Amino acid sequence: MKVKALYLTALLVAAVALLMISVPVHASKMDDRIETSARKSYVFKTFLKEDDIKIESRDGAVTLTGVVSHEYHKTLAEETMAGLPGVKSVDNRLELRGAPPTANSDAWLKDKVKVTLLFHRSVSAGKTEIDVKDGIVTLRGQAESQAQKELTTEYARDVEGVKDVKNEMTLSKTSKNSRRTTGEKIDDASISAQVKMALLLHRSTSALNTAVATKLGVVTVGGKARNAAEKDLVSKLVTDINGVKSVKNRMTID
Repeated sequence: MKVKALYLTALLVAAVALLMISVPVHASKMDDRIETSARKSYVFKTFLKEDDIKIESRDGAVTLTGVVSHEYHKTLAEETMAGLPGVKSVDNRLELRGAPPTANSDAWLKDKVKVTLLFHRSVSAGKTEIDVKDGIVTLRGQAESQAQKELTTEYARDVEGVKDVKNEMTLSKTSKNSRRTTGEKIDDASISAQVKMALLLHRSTSALNTAVATKLGVVTVGGKARNAAEKDLVSKLVTDINGVKSVKNRMTID
């Protein structure tokens, strides 16, 4: 009996030791996957590729450190990390390289308009030149169609702080569609991050407390809208975000 008891005790000690070893190994693999997924995400490869961002994950608790080139990159990085599988929390310690534009200044508005256009696939941020003076936005460059030109105006005008928009864009002579996202697979975390930021940047939806979830490119939006028109606008804006396949709008109307 004494030998059997000693044997059982030895087995128990071994099992506990094995458990203690395997848990950190499992956590380490998960943390490695989190960092790898972030580096491979559309947001990190497209918008944050020039930034110096360090990712440290411990049991799903992520800490971001380093320097980014634009203020919105800090939020974009955090939102993307928060949407990755296995992430439990995000401690955002990212710093901005240089001084940020003064709030409500022309430079500040220019950045917001540029970011807004970047997230929407039906406009061409790369072919749009943006100038701002006294809150009035002037757009130049090329549009692929009259519809794209008008949509660029609409998106720019809906940025908080913009007083008016002058669209001097010319129509491209070719009808070739050169959208950046054609044939490009965009991960769910990157889609959710873009959707959340786009809704915050548009003044028509910035005050809404929306919940956003993405699965295989299908975005589900929850929260409250003041009326049906506001709910429809959310669907319209989200549908045009890079990577979105379809939208399920489950917002309730007060």
